[in-house]
Amino acid sequence: MSTSSPGAIDTALNDLADEFELLGDWEERYRYVIELGKDLAPLTDAERSEENKVRGCASQVWLVTEPQADGTLKFRGDSDAHIVSGLVAIMLRLYSGRAPADIVAFDAKGAMDRLGLSGALSSQRSNGLKSMVARIQHDAKSALGSALG
Repeated sequence: MSTSSPGAIDTALNDLADEFELLGDWEERYRYVIELGKDLAPLTDAERSEENKVRGCASQVWLVTEPQADGTLKFRGDSDAHIVSGLVAIMLRLYSGRAPADIVAFDAKGAMDRLGLSGALSSQRSNGLKSMVARIQHDAKSALGSALG
Protein backbone atom coordinates (compact mmCIF):
# COMPACT_ATOMS: atom_id res chain seq x y z
CA MET A 1 0.00 0.00 0.00
CA SER A 2 1.29 3.46 -0.88
CA THR A 3 1.88 5.60 2.18
CA SER A 4 0.51 8.59 0.31
CA SER A 5 -2.96 7.09 -0.20
CA PRO A 6 -5.70 9.19 1.44
CA GLY A 7 -6.59 6.44 3.93
CA ALA A 8 -3.02 5.83 5.07
CA ILE A 9 -3.20 8.33 7.94
CA ASP A 10 -6.49 6.79 9.08
CA THR A 11 -4.91 3.32 8.95
CA ALA A 12 -1.98 4.54 11.07
CA LEU A 13 -4.45 6.11 13.52
CA ASN A 14 -6.47 2.87 13.72
CA ASP A 15 -3.28 0.91 14.42
CA LEU A 16 -2.24 3.33 17.18
CA ALA A 17 -5.74 3.29 18.69
CA ASP A 18 -5.67 -0.53 18.75
CA GLU A 19 -2.26 -0.52 20.43
CA PHE A 20 -3.44 1.99 23.06
CA GLU A 21 -6.61 -0.03 23.65
CA LEU A 22 -4.54 -3.13 24.45
CA LEU A 23 -2.60 -1.25 27.11
CA GLY A 24 -5.54 -0.32 29.29
CA ASP A 25 -4.65 2.34 31.86
CA TRP A 26 -2.76 5.56 31.27
CA GLU A 27 0.26 4.55 33.29
CA GLU A 28 0.90 1.74 30.78
CA ARG A 29 0.13 4.05 27.89
CA TYR A 30 2.62 6.65 29.14
CA ARG A 31 5.30 3.95 29.33
CA TYR A 32 4.43 2.92 25.76
CA VAL A 33 4.61 6.53 24.51
CA ILE A 34 8.06 6.87 26.14
CA GLU A 35 9.15 3.61 24.45
CA LEU A 36 8.00 4.96 21.07
CA GLY A 37 10.16 8.02 21.64
CA LYS A 38 13.24 5.89 22.30
CA ASP A 39 12.94 4.50 18.77
CA LEU A 40 13.28 7.92 17.09
CA ALA A 41 16.29 8.28 14.82
CA PRO A 42 18.60 10.85 16.40
CA LEU A 43 18.92 14.27 14.83
CA THR A 44 22.33 15.76 14.12
CA ASP A 45 23.52 18.79 16.09
CA ALA A 46 22.99 20.87 12.93
CA GLU A 47 19.36 19.71 12.73
CA ARG A 48 18.78 20.81 16.33
CA SER A 49 18.67 24.37 15.04
CA GLU A 50 16.47 27.36 15.79
CA GLU A 51 14.98 26.94 12.29
CA ASN A 52 13.78 23.40 13.13
CA LYS A 53 12.61 24.23 16.64
CA VAL A 54 8.86 23.97 17.22
CA ARG A 55 7.55 27.10 18.92
CA GLY A 56 4.98 26.78 21.68
CA CYS A 57 6.39 23.64 23.31
CA ALA A 58 7.53 23.79 26.95
CA SER A 59 10.16 21.15 26.17
CA GLN A 60 12.58 21.59 23.33
CA VAL A 61 11.21 19.98 20.16
CA TRP A 62 12.84 19.92 16.75
CA LEU A 63 11.10 18.90 13.56
CA VAL A 64 12.82 18.37 10.21
CA THR A 65 10.65 18.35 7.07
CA GLU A 66 12.05 16.64 3.98
CA PRO A 67 10.08 16.82 0.70
CA GLN A 68 10.41 13.53 -1.20
CA ALA A 69 10.65 12.94 -4.95
CA ASP A 70 7.14 11.43 -5.02
CA GLY A 71 5.64 14.61 -3.54
CA THR A 72 5.19 13.23 -0.02
CA LEU A 73 6.74 14.78 3.06
CA LYS A 74 9.04 12.89 5.38
CA PHE A 75 9.26 14.19 8.94
CA ARG A 76 11.96 13.51 11.51
CA GLY A 77 11.98 14.91 15.00
CA ASP A 78 13.21 14.75 18.55
CA SER A 79 12.76 16.31 21.98
CA ASP A 80 14.77 16.75 25.14
CA ALA A 81 11.92 15.20 27.19
CA HIS A 82 11.04 11.47 27.15
CA ILE A 83 7.25 11.74 27.01
CA VAL A 84 7.44 14.50 24.39
CA SER A 85 9.78 12.37 22.27
CA GLY A 86 7.03 9.75 22.35
CA LEU A 87 4.47 12.32 21.22
CA VAL A 88 6.84 13.28 18.39
CA ALA A 89 7.02 9.57 17.43
CA ILE A 90 3.20 9.40 17.32
CA MET A 91 3.05 12.48 15.08
CA LEU A 92 5.67 10.99 12.76
CA ARG A 93 3.75 7.74 12.55
CA LEU A 94 0.63 9.61 11.52
CA TYR A 95 2.15 12.20 9.19
CA SER A 96 5.53 11.13 7.82
CA GLY A 97 5.49 9.80 4.26
CA ARG A 98 2.10 11.33 3.48
CA ALA A 99 0.96 13.62 0.70
CA PRO A 100 0.63 17.28 1.77
CA ALA A 101 -3.07 17.35 0.82
CA ASP A 102 -3.73 14.32 3.07
CA ILE A 103 -1.86 15.99 5.95
CA VAL A 104 -3.85 19.21 5.62
CA ALA A 105 -7.18 17.34 5.37
CA PHE A 106 -6.52 15.09 8.40
CA ASP A 107 -8.51 15.84 11.60
CA ALA A 108 -5.66 16.04 14.10
CA LYS A 109 -7.89 17.05 17.01
CA GLY A 110 -10.18 14.10 16.34
CA ALA A 111 -7.14 11.81 16.26
CA MET A 112 -5.83 13.10 19.61
CA ASP A 113 -9.31 12.65 21.10
CA ARG A 114 -9.54 9.12 19.73
CA LEU A 115 -6.17 8.19 21.22
CA GLY A 116 -7.23 9.74 24.52
CA LEU A 117 -4.30 12.14 24.47
CA SER A 118 -6.49 15.25 24.80
CA GLY A 119 -7.67 14.28 28.27
CA ALA A 120 -4.51 12.54 29.47
CA LEU A 121 -1.91 15.24 28.84
CA SER A 122 -1.23 18.33 30.92
CA SER A 123 -2.36 21.58 29.32
CA GLN A 124 1.31 22.43 28.64
CA ARG A 125 1.88 19.14 26.78
CA SER A 126 -1.44 19.47 24.94
CA ASN A 127 -0.41 22.93 23.76
CA GLY A 128 2.96 21.54 22.67
CA LEU A 129 1.23 18.76 20.74
CA LYS A 130 -1.00 21.35 19.03
CA SER A 131 2.14 23.33 18.14
CA MET A 132 3.70 20.23 16.56
CA VAL A 133 0.56 19.58 14.50
CA ALA A 134 0.39 23.25 13.48
CA ARG A 135 4.01 23.12 12.30
CA ILE A 136 3.43 19.90 10.33
CA GLN A 137 0.30 21.34 8.72
CA HIS A 138 2.09 24.63 7.96
CA ASP A 139 4.88 22.73 6.19
CA ALA A 140 2.30 20.68 4.26
CA LYS A 141 0.45 23.84 3.19
CA SER A 142 3.77 25.37 2.09
CA ALA A 143 4.51 22.25 0.05
CA LEU A 144 1.06 22.44 -1.54
CA GLY A 145 1.65 26.10 -2.39
CA SER A 146 5.01 25.26 -3.97
CA ALA A 147 3.44 22.48 -6.03
CA LEU A 148 0.79 24.88 -7.34
CA GLY A 149 3.09 27.81 -7.82
